[in-house]
Amino acid sequence: SALFNFQSLMLVVLLTICTCTYLRAQAPALIDRNKTGVMGLFWKAARIGERLSPYVSIACLIMAFQLIMY
Repeated sequence: SALFNFQSLMLVVLLTICTCTYLRAQAPALIDRNKTGVMGLFWKAARIGERLSPYVSIACLIMAFQLIMY
């Protein structure tokens, strides 16, 4: 399970951020209509991906190299 392994948890979080950011760029209405509740987590992930994109991309690169070496 991804909850008990820190590396897997970080991978799931990074992939969620990247996926939500991509979906918001392609179809903004899909993400923007759900700003509250449980679905609001996807809106927040998209905002994190937009505002912190250099840091998210660096984290993705670090995770990729770590997975290759592991």
